Amino acid sequence: MDIYLVGMNHKTAPVEIRERIAQVCRMDANPLEQRPHCKAVEELFFLSTCNRVEFLFTTRNGSDGVQEITELMVRLIGLPKDTVLKHFYIHKNLEAVRHLFRVAAGLDSMVVGEPQILGQIKDAYREATQYRTVGVVLNRLLHKTFSVAKRVRTETNIGCHAVSVSYAAVELAKKIFGDLKDKRVMLVGAGEMAELAAEHFRGHGVRDMVVANRTVERAVELARRFHAQTVPFAHFPDALLDVDIVLCSTAAAQPILYAADLKPRMRKRKNRPLFFIDIAMPRNVDPKVHEIDNVYLYDIDDLKGIVDLNLSERRHEAEKAQFIIDTETLQFQQWLQTLDVVPTIIALRRKAESIRQAELRKTLSQLPGLGDKEKEAIGVLTESMIKKLLHDPIVFLKKKSVRESKNLYVSFTQQLFNLDQEDPPARSLDCTDG
Repeated sequence: MDIYLVGMNHKTAPVEIRERIAQVCRMDANPLEQRPHCKAVEELFFLSTCNRVEFLFTTRNGSDGVQEITELMVRLIGLPKDTVLKHFYIHKNLEAVRHLFRVAAGLDSMVVGEPQILGQIKDAYREATQYRTVGVVLNRLLHKTFSVAKRVRTETNIGCHAVSVSYAAVELAKKIFGDLKDKRVMLVGAGEMAELAAEHFRGHGVRDMVVANRTVERAVELARRFHAQTVPFAHFPDALLDVDIVLCSTAAAQPILYAADLKPRMRKRKNRPLFFIDIAMPRNVDPKVHEIDNVYLYDIDDLKGIVDLNLSERRHEAEKAQFIIDTETLQFQQWLQTLDVVPTIIALRRKAESIRQAELRKTLSQLPGLGDKEKEAIGVLTESMIKKLLHDPIVFLKKKSVRESKNLYVSFTQQLFNLDQEDPPARSLDCTDG
């Protein structure tokens, strides 16, 4: 059995291609419902995000399986096959496993190290279990994926460096003020950047925020979401008396705050420090504000410098993460190779258990005076003997499973024990040692 991954992402396909399949999946039937129509596909997992669309599946006929999945994607996208196929990538076995591990760890994301993708994979896996399209192999692979991503997060600092302007702004505020829990934040402007910053401020313990925006409805909406207050946009300079941090992100063509406006208000503040983060372009705050005592002004160029430095740090941490992923990929490959001997191991256990049960019934029928306790003890004894007897042959088969000559050892074992060579159902496969 082989593992394949067929997909497209932000590196291989433009957004207009990716969004077509994402829209179809939201509006129409889930692609997992098509699994019964894919005759060569045994297990199936589907992941769709704004930056990638991927099908992970197992098959015993790689060419047919890939063809069925690519045709499914072409139908979903609704564009000519030639147009779609040039954006695909196909990974098989070890490369498919390594790719999935990289995706879950954030190494294949547009922003290296971003954590959201792991949650999206978990949601997709939950959906696949609901549709019953995953079995022994993909269940094992996806659980291993979750543990690999956790290990990367634990053993590297790949997610510890701010790589968005909004998050960098909050990190900078934290460096200046230390604990932010007792600080009051004002958001001047209520767009996407302000919303992201508000989320980060909230995540760092800020509970007191105020919003000022030209469009009152948007200000009220943002304030309601973050349990903040609002002030009229025209009066936000007066509200500076009671805040510690100001994030400006309006679309104004000219500065909305000049040094001359701030100086008298700083006197009323008794020169308590005031921190401005101006992420607007053009800038919202007059650069001369920085010359006022106890006023700290950082613009988007300052923050981009932090982001670029942190991206460099993440890339360095990504090298450590890649080593973890390569190690875990090889370990999973070793487990995967044992699957070839599993049917024989199960057949061996099944035959031994059948003999044990038959002999146990025969013996107990000749000892009618035994009580339930004695019968149970004999059953435990015979079961223990069978397990110990089978232990060495099973360990031997598993060790040979990683060799090219494994089929020879499987054949010898089947002949030696006169086993039924018909494979048991895939979902009953168990690779644990007995």
